[in-house]
Amino acid sequence: MRVDAFDFELPSERIALRPARPRDAARMLVVDGGDIRDAGVRDLPAWLRPGDCLVFNDTRVIPAQLEGRRGDAKIGATLHKRIDLRRWQAFVRNAKRLRVGESVDFGSGVEAVAEERLADGSFVLAFAGDEPVELLLERAGTMPLPPYIAGKRATDADDRSDYQTMFAREDGAVAAPTAALHFTPKLLEALAAAGIATETLTLHVGAGTFLPVKADDTDDHVMHAEWGRIGVDTAARLNAVRAKGGRVIAVGTTSLRLLESAAQDDGTIAPFAGDTAIFITPGYRFKAIDGLMTNFHLPRSTLFMLVSALMGLDIMQAAYAHAIAHDYRFYSYGDASLLLPRQSDRSA
Repeated sequence: MRVDAFDFELPSERIALRPARPRDAARMLVVDGGDIRDAGVRDLPAWLRPGDCLVFNDTRVIPAQLEGRRGDAKIGATLHKRIDLRRWQAFVRNAKRLRVGESVDFGSGVEAVAEERLADGSFVLAFAGDEPVELLLERAGTMPLPPYIAGKRATDADDRSDYQTMFAREDGAVAAPTAALHFTPKLLEALAAAGIATETLTLHVGAGTFLPVKADDTDDHVMHAEWGRIGVDTAARLNAVRAKGGRVIAVGTTSLRLLESAAQDDGTIAPFAGDTAIFITPGYRFKAIDGLMTNFHLPRSTLFMLVSALMGLDIMQAAYAHAIAHDYRFYSYGDASLLLPRQSDRSA
C-alpha cells in the first residue's frame, strides 16, 4: 500500500509532553467495531468481559541515550538492541564524524569503541571495561524520550519514573510500551474484581520504533528486529483463555507484535524466545489477539498501519479525526484507545 494513505494532520498542541496524573486519569477512546465512543481508562473493566485477559509487556526502559565526544566532535548515540554483554547496536548522530575503530567518550568514565558500521547506517558499540553496561548507562545515560517530546523539552528526573510502566522488570528496552503507562494498582484491582485476568511477556522495544517510514510503499519498508520472550506457562494460560471463550487483549503494539509472532496458523500461541521483525499492515490475518489497548500513533508510522490493519483504515482515520477534534492527547504520554474489532473482521 501507499504510505501516504496513512497520513493525517495533527496539530502540535495535541502532543502530550507529560503524562496524566494519576496515570489512570487519562482518557480512552473506545472503537468497538465501527462505533466510536469517549471514555476514560478507569472505565476499562466495563468494556471487557469476565474471562478476558490483558497481556502486558514487562520490559524495563534503560537510560539508553548517550552524549559524548570523539576528539572535538560531538557524538550522540541511542542504543537500539543488545548484541551481547558488552556490545549494543546503536543509532548515532553526527555519524559522519565517527569511523570504525574510533572510541567515543560519554563521560563519567564510560567509553565505547565503534566496532562495526552496519548496512542500515547504525553502529556496533563495544563498551570498555568490566562493569556491567547497565551500571555504565545509569551513570552516563538519560532516558530515551521520543523525539517528538525531547524536541520540545529537556529530559528531567520525573521521566525516570514517568517513562516506566508498573510492570517493568526486565532491563533492555530503549522505548516504553506506553499503553501500559496508564495502569495503576487500583485499576488492576478493579480489573481482577471484574474477572479479567492479566499476563506478561517481554519484548525489548528498540529505537527503530521511532524511525520514520521513508519508503513510498509499505512493501519496501524493512522493520528492525527486537528480542522477545513468551514463557511456556504464559502461552498455555493464554491458550486456555481462548479455549474457554475469553478474549486476549494486547496492551500495547509491542505485546501484540510478539503474540502474533508466536502464533500458529490455528491461532494457538507457542512459547517464544528470539528476534521478531514482524510488520503488520492492512490485509494481515490476526491469529493470536482479539483486541488492543494502545496510545495514539504518528502519521505514516508502522504503528498506525498496525491499528489500521486491525480495525480498518477508514475506521481508524475517523477515530483519529474524532480524537483530534475532541482534544485527546497524543503519543507516548498521551491518552489511550481501546480497539475491539468485530470478530468477523479479525481475519479480514
